[in-house]
Amino acid sequence: MAELVISRDIAAPQQQVWDVLVDWDVHDRWMLGTKATGGHGVGEPIRAFTGIGRVGFLDTMTITVWEPPRRAVVRHTGRVVRGSGAFEVQETGPGRSRIVWSEWIDLPFGALGRLGWPVAKLGVRAGVLFSLWRLERYLHRAA
Repeated sequence: MAELVISRDIAAPQQQVWDVLVDWDVHDRWMLGTKATGGHGVGEPIRAFTGIGRVGFLDTMTITVWEPPRRAVVRHTGRVVRGSGAFEVQETGPGRSRIVWSEWIDLPFGALGRLGWPVAKLGVRAGVLFSLWRLERYLHRAA
């Protein structure tokens, strides 16, 4: 199992950050190369396509924990991505929040996937950090 935990402080209030994180229809405006649709509650599905054009993969998920405006946990159920993921939005002060993005993924491709994870992790980490930076910019434009 591969683990990735990333946190980023955001200059926006907790509720505003939560509202954009779970507005799946605008996910592609801040999440790198990803379009999503989905529900809002335990047991609801989420479908996210990550890629460019038609080249990419479908990440299907089921929401397992839903605690607005603080925490959501999903179970990844797709062919490529399996495991679980979470995001938490913590209020850190007036108009400030911290996002903690976590993934615990069952790596595909067996031993090859485990060998490649240290390199792939660098790219995934950079992509999530870039996306969270874009999220903050999106929040400021929307305000």
